[in-house]
Amino acid sequence: MKVLDIKQEINMTESLMTRINELISHYPEGKQKSALLPVLHEVQDAHNDWLSIELQDKVAEILSIKPVEVYEVVSFYTMFNRQPIGKYMFEFCTTSPCCLNGVENLMDYTCDKLGVKVGEPTPDGMFEVRGVQCLGACGYAPMMQLGDFYQEHLTKEKIDQLIVDCRDNKITLHDK
Repeated sequence: MKVLDIKQEINMTESLMTRINELISHYPEGKQKSALLPVLHEVQDAHNDWLSIELQDKVAEILSIKPVEVYEVVSFYTMFNRQPIGKYMFEFCTTSPCCLNGVENLMDYTCDKLGVKVGEPTPDGMFEVRGVQCLGACGYAPMMQLGDFYQEHLTKEKIDQLIVDCRDNKITLHDK
């Protein structure tokens, strides 16, 4: 994934900082780096689901760690986004059970339906399609994650309905 040079407003609200400090408090003194993953999730959720370099630097500052320690985590995990993404991210599981059950065809179908390639947001910024590693729901293959929720036993008809429901704002992305 190419990292774009896009400026992102850093908005560390009082409520976000309260939540970050609460997360840090779960770890022993001097071990605040252990809070990195949950802090990154909170910060990403509060900043339109992506983490600019400047925002990653801010997380490093808050946790008193080196920026590179944040960069390595953000660049390793697919759950962290280093550039703006589509509002509705269709994350298809691309491991063996889902592939054996046709997920690759469903990804192609979804990309064709939306007029994009994998990893490319739609021009209106509403959708994006990605392939990700195992989502841990092999018994429900083929499946994908949409926000915090799994969409299981996928078919073309289910994907069509998900697209309609997203466009009609009937889909809740986060369980908060």
